[in-house]
Amino acid sequence: MNTKSMIIDIATTLFQQKGYKGVGLTEILKACDISKGSLYHHFPNGKEELLIACLQSLNDFITREIVEIFKKYPTTEEATRATIDKLILDFETKGTITGYTFSSIVSEMASLSDPAREACANLYHKIQDIYFNKLLADGFEKEKASSIALMMTASIEGGMMLCLTEKATTPLKVISQVITNLLKEF
Repeated sequence: MNTKSMIIDIATTLFQQKGYKGVGLTEILKACDISKGSLYHHFPNGKEELLIACLQSLNDFITREIVEIFKKYPTTEEATRATIDKLILDFETKGTITGYTFSSIVSEMASLSDPAREACANLYHKIQDIYFNKLLADGFEKEKASSIALMMTASIEGGMMLCLTEKATTPLKVISQVITNLLKEF
């Protein structure tokens, strides 16, 4: 792994665990075992540029994972259940869902940084598009598919945050069942 990728991986984890403001450059430098010059070589505009790179990396990782799962299953219902089951398994085995949720970064940075807000919005739109396209393939009308995709995105992201705050998988289990029932109704 090259230095830039290593910095992004470590900083992403730190940002998810402690938030943007909760992580100082000194902590990132120490965790990466690099000098300040090395960090600024890769991210000349500093910490915010690093955050944007972390969000883009999360974007790539999360959407790749969701796309892979959604390709494996013939229906939105099955793919959604498999996606949520993976999140639940990750939480049960690791005690966290790091790598999938970035709501803490959104809530902290959306009003402070347009580039960070836009990077987060881009990821939410990509996730929504994956759900939307699968719903269209299942025969849903565009307007209904769009509404359901938005609801799924918000519910799953919110469910992850609830799991983290409650230290339990119940929220995602309930959301999985509700989405499954909702999709069966249509």
